[in-house]
Amino acid sequence: MSNLTIDGSKTALVVIDLQKGIASMDTQPYPAKTVVANAVLLAEAFRKRGMPVYLVRVAQSRGTSLSPLSDTSFSPRADTPPDWAEIVPELGPAPSDVVITKRQWGAFYGTDLELRLRRGGADTVVLCGIATTYGVESTARYAYEYGFQQVFAEDAMSDRSADAHRNAVELVLKRIGRVRKTREILDALPRP
Repeated sequence: MSNLTIDGSKTALVVIDLQKGIASMDTQPYPAKTVVANAVLLAEAFRKRGMPVYLVRVAQSRGTSLSPLSDTSFSPRADTPPDWAEIVPELGPAPSDVVITKRQWGAFYGTDLELRLRRGGADTVVLCGIATTYGVESTARYAYEYGFQQVFAEDAMSDRSADAHRNAVELVLKRIGRVRKTREILDALPRP
């Protein structure tokens, strides 16, 4: 594995779906609590260096979510609590953060995330969040197609099953970016 160097002037942190409703789920291989704690470390480090932090949340309803014909239903629940889409309080948002609200798995489709990243001069994103195979992987595939360099905080991501997480990391994410632990990413950031 090559050494990691992060250019603070061209890199943004994109945190996927660390919101009350999703962070309360059981996740593997890392508990959601661990994922949130590692995402907080990353966000604080980025903020301290004046690097952008994008907090992405999903707010779906029966009227706004996609509804493809599929073999397995994945429609939003009608009984979600009112605070389901709120960012977990440990994460913020801080005044300098940008909150992106999406209506589907990926953070690019139907949002202004790409435009904001490009106008901010970012050519690299550090990605983390829940779930690895849905929000993170979907966002990563778009980022790859848009030409962004990517770094994935493997221990700041998790899924509904350890196998799903491992498959996404090994079979997809390692092909379109660099997978590292939170500590390795923190060590690669420029000095504040």
